Amino acid sequence: MSLPGTWEAVIGLEVHTQLKTISKLFSACPVGASRAEDAATDAADAWMNGDDDPSDGVNRDIDPLTLGLPGTLPVLNAEAVDLAVRLGLALGCEIDHASRFARKHYFYPDLPKGYQISQLDRPLCVGGAVRAVIDGEIRKFRLNRIHMEEDAGKTIHDAKADVSRVDYNRAGVPLVEIVGEPDIRSAAEAVAWLKSLHQTVVWLEVSDGQMEAGNFRCDANVSVRHKGEPLGTRTEIKNVNSFRFVELAIDSEIVRQIAVLEAGGRVVQETRGWDEGSGTTRSLRSKEDAHDYRYFPDPDLPVIHLDPARVASIRAALPELPLARAERFSGELGLGAYDADVLTQTRERANYFEAAAVVSGDPKTTANWVINDLLGALTKAGLNLADSPVSPAALGELVALLGSGTLNSKLAKECFAAMMAAPADKPVSPAAWAEDSGGQLNDPIAIGVVIDAIMAKNDGQIAQYRAGKDKVFGFFVGQVMRETQGRANPELLQQLLKDKLAG
Repeated sequence: MSLPGTWEAVIGLEVHTQLKTISKLFSACPVGASRAEDAATDAADAWMNGDDDPSDGVNRDIDPLTLGLPGTLPVLNAEAVDLAVRLGLALGCEIDHASRFARKHYFYPDLPKGYQISQLDRPLCVGGAVRAVIDGEIRKFRLNRIHMEEDAGKTIHDAKADVSRVDYNRAGVPLVEIVGEPDIRSAAEAVAWLKSLHQTVVWLEVSDGQMEAGNFRCDANVSVRHKGEPLGTRTEIKNVNSFRFVELAIDSEIVRQIAVLEAGGRVVQETRGWDEGSGTTRSLRSKEDAHDYRYFPDPDLPVIHLDPARVASIRAALPELPLARAERFSGELGLGAYDADVLTQTRERANYFEAAAVVSGDPKTTANWVINDLLGALTKAGLNLADSPVSPAALGELVALLGSGTLNSKLAKECFAAMMAAPADKPVSPAAWAEDSGGQLNDPIAIGVVIDAIMAKNDGQIAQYRAGKDKVFGFFVGQVMRETQGRANPELLQQLLKDKLAG
């Protein structure tokens, strides 16, 4: 979206993502129901209709600490710390070896203790950057910090019944908040930033990143100014949970703020929400500052002293990151930028491709088969890559048979279809399938015999071809392929056919 005159948008993103742990941040209480969003939503609907059966999933994953009962003491989840450090190292942050937790006070039904355990002055990770591809170039957007905190519960409002209820399954689930600097200048840049971060947290297995379940949600801080002027007053768009809505909400808010300022008004610092129905943001409440929360160090939690050897071990175990792997696929394997990007959308996909390419010895052709054939067939079958009937080794073998001339394109497609349809306990071997089918016919004498037989029956088509009707050539190709059941080597067939028709 282009802005009028000298207006410029200044955008900073804050992302809350749930860490992929078995238990909550400060207790052994499990987090299963909070991540089964579809089941939880169905259970909440039933609950609002008067079904209070606890077996339905609502308020199932709770314990005395989750509910903030007197006498409970938090115990830090070490796995959550390791995951947060893993993300911080991947994004180039400095790790604070003596970070600490604070109490952030606010009163709302979904926060049973009356405060949230978070981090303020000593966050776990400082600095770093999100790298995103913008117009074909890798851009670096600075991070301010990554800090840990616990999630709140979920309030369910029923306006018709004039009642609200709270599901505490999500309360206490470990989060990291990734806070970006205001380096973003458009909604499109914000979406690229967000997609890159989302790809990274899923790639690292730090989070499952399910936006629709609220496991990865974005707050956007937006202000406008004339270029060269000081920063304007910002508003915060709260809890946007899709890439498309982030873009629409930011663009809408930019337009709104410019209209307010051009009309002689002033932008008020506040928290706003995205209204999908109207396509605009709407005011929710005045924006709080840090002092409004009355932060102070949590007296029940000691400083987190990280052993440098532990951090070094986490760093050593980091996988190759998506952008680096895409660059290697392009540089070392000769893939185009588009193919490299598609193949590195997930770590699982990149691993599959690379394993198949090792077997085939032909990365470019393997990439085409993964992108155009395998992924399409899996989508049509409603399967994930992990459930693919075609293993990386089998696909690589198929591509190798195609490259060696044992199979032609038509036969390779038929073999692939058989591999996809095979039951899990009886996978199809491409080599065995090629042997059973006879493979590609590469014998020029045998192909020539078929061509001669077809030409003998089609004097009229021969005359048309020799009179300049080149399209008739395709007729002869089709006849030979049908007679050989698609096994004839296409290149050899065409050369022999041209020679004989020229006769």
